[in-house]
Amino acid sequence: MSTITETSAPANLPGFPPDWNLADLQQHLGGIPPERIRLFRPLGYATEDDVLKIDAQEGRRCELEFGVLVEKPMGWYESAIAMLLGARLIEFVRQHRLGKVLGESGSLKILPGVIKIPDVCFISWARFPKEKLPRRPIPHLVPDLAVEVLSETNTRAEMAAKLLRYFESGVRLVWYIDPATRAATSYTSPNDMVVLPPSGFLEGGDVLPGFRLSLAELFAEADEQGPPE
Repeated sequence: MSTITETSAPANLPGFPPDWNLADLQQHLGGIPPERIRLFRPLGYATEDDVLKIDAQEGRRCELEFGVLVEKPMGWYESAIAMLLGARLIEFVRQHRLGKVLGESGSLKILPGVIKIPDVCFISWARFPKEKLPRRPIPHLVPDLAVEVLSETNTRAEMAAKLLRYFESGVRLVWYIDPATRAATSYTSPNDMVVLPPSGFLEGGDVLPGFRLSLAELFAEADEQGPPE
């Protein structure tokens, strides 16, 4: 005779209204495609261990939003842009001995119950703990700079909600890079932003003083189909 074990929700889970359906949850997550919402655990009960398990078993990256697993999409072109930008940031950060740069697999616990995976991020030495960080579990670290290279399934509402999470956690600068328009938006708060045209420059401001990268140059390198002539 089998028994059903009742599982308690995480203490920090805000809870969902009992009359919600999948459409309500989808809207809550910014109108993202339903195929990005994982049902590996009952909704609202997923944990950091589930994030790690899916990554290890399936090679899929998921963010965690108060007990709900959301797959993070990224195509090869978005990945190329992130890697190229990350390489420039690494060069600058190493030269000036400022901290560390993480790539698109750098999962971070930025708030209790919230795990995000910026496509690129910079974390200053001041934000690193003095003791050595273990490889697992996912560290509680908040980046100074978070970069998102937008994918086709990212919605405006999803990215607006993510922006609020970043600044709520203490991120100081956020760059959203849009391959569709070859433009970008630089945020120093949810309400303070600069729209950068394709001819514009990503600038580090107070977070990375002196860093400057041409968007046109970044996309031109991402578009290369062979060695420069």
